[in-house]
Amino acid sequence: MRYFFLAFLFFTQVSLAQKQQRDFRPDTVRIRDIRERLIQLAMQGPDYEIMDHNAQAATYNIRIAKSAYLGLFSAQGNINEFTITGTPSSTTGVAIPYYYPKYNFSLNIPFDIFTRTTNNVKIAKQNYYALTAAKNQKFRDIKADVLTKYENYLLAKQLVELQGKVTQSEYATLKRAEGDFGENLIKLDDVERAQRLYTNEQVKSLTLQKDLNLSKIELEKVIGVKIEEVEKGYK
Repeated sequence: MRYFFLAFLFFTQVSLAQKQQRDFRPDTVRIRDIRERLIQLAMQGPDYEIMDHNAQAATYNIRIAKSAYLGLFSAQGNINEFTITGTPSSTTGVAIPYYYPKYNFSLNIPFDIFTRTTNNVKIAKQNYYALTAAKNQKFRDIKADVLTKYENYLLAKQLVELQGKVTQSEYATLKRAEGDFGENLIKLDDVERAQRLYTNEQVKSLTLQKDLNLSKIELEKVIGVKIEEVEKGYK
């Protein structure tokens, strides 16, 4: 009988743990998914978009630097007019042709063509690496920023809910005090004390609501949409 009771207690604890795990898992998945969505929305902001465009432009600079060989060569050519028509003789007036080459060509090749282009390509690549690193750092900064603002929003929201319960409790206490005073069960000082406590809790509620509104503004500034619209898809 003793072993049966121990076995029953063991399986009961296991079943309870599994039930708690099943109950907790959807909330964990929901929080993870909504955070990923917030990060995706934040990455669509102008700050990260600018870094992305800069990194993309750096790839084009690499292509330009690699194709710079073509721009370093220059060729010129002309037809010698005197080779065709010649020059008139001083005695007979008949044109005497020259036997110089009819066409003249020149090709200019800079001596530093290889070192200059190679170094320009290296510079363009280093700029690309630097901009890519800056882009990755911006991603980390935005991710940390949006997650921090979301945690602040969650905390502010929970504090408002908790404070609302406290305020309602003080309001109920005040109403009871007013009823007891009407029946001459307590003194006026007791009613005034209950009124002050209720007023203090109202001030706390308003302050926490203001903090919640500010946290929403900061979060929505990063994600670009209303936080309620995002939460709606994960309820």
